[in-house]
Amino acid sequence: MESTATLPPKKRLNILLVEDHDDSRRSMSKLLGRKHIVRDVKNVESALAAACAEKFDLVISDLGLPDGSGLDLMRQLQQQYHLKGICLSGFGMEDELAQLAEAGFCHHLTKPTDMRKLESIIDQMSS
Repeated sequence: MESTATLPPKKRLNILLVEDHDDSRRSMSKLLGRKHIVRDVKNVESALAAACAEKFDLVISDLGLPDGSGLDLMRQLQQQYHLKGICLSGFGMEDELAQLAEAGFCHHLTKPTDMRKLESIIDQMSS
């Protein structure tokens, strides 16, 4: 009888979640926190401070933040810490997608965020 190989468990990631909308940030943090370690912040300044103080595996960031652009944030985090990113935004035009990739975002999801799709992307990235 052949034994079936089990798939290795998915890696528990340390995720930096950057979202200025309080309810969205709390909800996403709670849902993602079931499988991963999540540090949630609401602006660029807090995100940069968190990245300086902790080691993250992944950034999930909104583009429109109160104190700057998620694009500029991702560029800086990618350059300094070589982080991968998932972008959350209310748009997704082709020319904007090229800018997202150039900044260091590996994936883009439009809002409202489909949490199953987000979790699937995170699972792919953690394998």
